[in-house]
Amino acid sequence: MWALPEFFQMWAVFAIVAVGVYLYVSERFSIETTSVGLIFTLMLFGNLFTPSDQGLDSASMLSGFAAPALITIMALLVVGQGLFQTGALESMTVAINKALDHKPRRTLTLVFGAAFAVSMFMNNTPVVVMFIPVLAAMSGKMGVTASRYMMPLSFLCILAGMTTLIGSSTNLLVNDVLVRTTDLSLSFFTQFVPGMTLAAIGATFIVIAGPWLIPDRESEEPALQSTGQQYIAQIRVTADHPLDGVEPVAGLYRQLREVTVRMVQRGETAFLPPFEENLQSGDVLIIAATRPQLSALLKTRPQYLHGMLDIGAFSDGDASPDSSIMLSEAVVAPGSRMIGRNIEQIGFRRQTGCLVLGIQRRSRMIRKRMLDIRLEAGDILLLFGYEKDISALRQNRDLILLDWSTAELQDIRKAKLARIVFVATIALAALSFVPIEIAALGGAIGMIAAGCLNIRQAVRALDMRIFLLIGAAFAMGLALERTGGAEFIGNSVVSAVLPFGTQALIAAVFLIVAIFTNIISNSAAALLFAPIALSISEKADIDPIVMVLTVIFAANCSFATPIAYQTNLLVMGPGHYRFGDFARFGVPLILLLWVSYVLLAPYLFGL
Repeated sequence: MWALPEFFQMWAVFAIVAVGVYLYVSERFSIETTSVGLIFTLMLFGNLFTPSDQGLDSASMLSGFAAPALITIMALLVVGQGLFQTGALESMTVAINKALDHKPRRTLTLVFGAAFAVSMFMNNTPVVVMFIPVLAAMSGKMGVTASRYMMPLSFLCILAGMTTLIGSSTNLLVNDVLVRTTDLSLSFFTQFVPGMTLAAIGATFIVIAGPWLIPDRESEEPALQSTGQQYIAQIRVTADHPLDGVEPVAGLYRQLREVTVRMVQRGETAFLPPFEENLQSGDVLIIAATRPQLSALLKTRPQYLHGMLDIGAFSDGDASPDSSIMLSEAVVAPGSRMIGRNIEQIGFRRQTGCLVLGIQRRSRMIRKRMLDIRLEAGDILLLFGYEKDISALRQNRDLILLDWSTAELQDIRKAKLARIVFVATIALAALSFVPIEIAALGGAIGMIAAGCLNIRQAVRALDMRIFLLIGAAFAMGLALERTGGAEFIGNSVVSAVLPFGTQALIAAVFLIVAIFTNIISNSAAALLFAPIALSISEKADIDPIVMVLTVIFAANCSFATPIAYQTNLLVMGPGHYRFGDFARFGVPLILLLWVSYVLLAPYLFGL
């Protein structure tokens, strides 16, 4: 080990951090590769060129992977995946999508307004988790990419966090420094007026500039192919079914307006459209629908699911907890033993473990019960079953499984449990019964224990990019702090601008913290600069509350990088953003808030 002088250590860390930020922004390598490379370089530097007691050893550089913020984010990703797997928010999205048909702008405004309002009074991370699937469904309904809404969601929740003491963990960290250093403290609404002013300015910028600065990113995952052809399927109306007692309007059943009802079978009597009969328990509806339409029916209500799975039982005991429910398609092969026989005669459920939801035949329209249809070569069956049973069909000589069509389906039978676990997680975090990382981890465990998702699905929800990004950001922040780099920059700039007056000093502190918060995360920047700001207030005879609020607002300007704040990392995947997308939209927003704060400071604080 060759210990370098402290001066050279500091500048070496500056160089490493600068190279890392350049590689993130330029995307010359993947985010994962850059993150691992940064951590390795800092570990190597700390072990070779710094004293062992300085805190730059390998254990310190890797400690970010055990940081509560990282545990929180990973656990909340699992909680969000549990909501998705069970379709727990489907009823909310259905209601929103109905409103979108009539008042799209007003509905969108109400959704963002609700996210903003809730983020004022609770940690904004779970709020973003809650609204990501809602906005994803809205974007699909409005025919725009999710990237148009995900970044504004994160930014608006961050802006809302500026307005109250508990709106962001950053605010609480800075207040803790204030309490420990002085006899002062922030009240719940100390920052409300200046915070709301900045939030209003920022929200206006997002609405006006968003359409030009937010990238239009499509998912890089291949879209599921669909022929657009219709399947013949059936729904049995049971006593507790939502269709029981439904009256036709103008010869049609409005609850099934997304599909075509071709026949209603009641005992030995068949009713054809236009329909005049009220539906009743025991009726079998023969419908024609595309695969997306049938999938939508499966996700609407559990009663629809049971009504469509009319052939045999399909219960939780059919497979292990690690099995996923799949939807797939298979073609009846030429020479198949199934040709000329119907589904009941074949004993399809008994032989394959899968259910036939629909039959597609291109040659002619079929108007009879699905169970009465005799299969022909080339018929396409829409299949529903557990993953192990769908996979086993690859060896079936009577069917040709279309692997490209296989997709995981939401298991709405667990939707109520998923909602209970989610609400409990949010309540524990919001009411501060336990720290947010404990609440989030408990929620993730609860989702798995309740069967809302299995271990494989939970692991798949963990984004390695987020994991490595946070670890690298923590290592960079720690290296800057331990080598004195952060304090050196802060003190140097303050000494340079102090002769130009209070307003210039506030401008300098705000800009420095805003820059650092996007490099080393908002919490690290707040903790680094809060003591410096208090020292500056004493030297310059400025109210310490003013300097503390300056640090809070600047540290919350975490818009320019995904590593700046965890909500940015949460929306990075659903929005399909690149690292540089945040700088394109976030830097102008930061500059606007900086200029606004500096110009309004004399009026807000009576300077």
